Amino acid sequence: MNMIVEPRRNEIDDMIVHEKMQAALEYQNEAWADGMADGIEPEIIADAAIALAMRETIRIHGEDGAEAMLESLRARMLAGEFSPARIIQ
Repeated sequence: MNMIVEPRRNEIDDMIVHEKMQAALEYQNEAWADGMADGIEPEIIADAAIALAMRETIRIHGEDGAEAMLESLRARMLAGEFSPARIIQ
């Protein structure tokens, strides 16, 4: 008998989140490129992006949620996740 195995609900949710993350990164890359084309230095674009992200995170999750996110980002940074030299296999 040929059975089709459907992904579990949380796997589907994970795939949706992954697709949305990819789309969001594309939007961010476009905004970054537009800013650079307008002569805005990368450091200023990065600072503005982080400030906006923190404001939105605090609005949505409060200061405790934002602090938890920062702690998570710090651990990921120290693990090399954001390193330009990181090789993804």
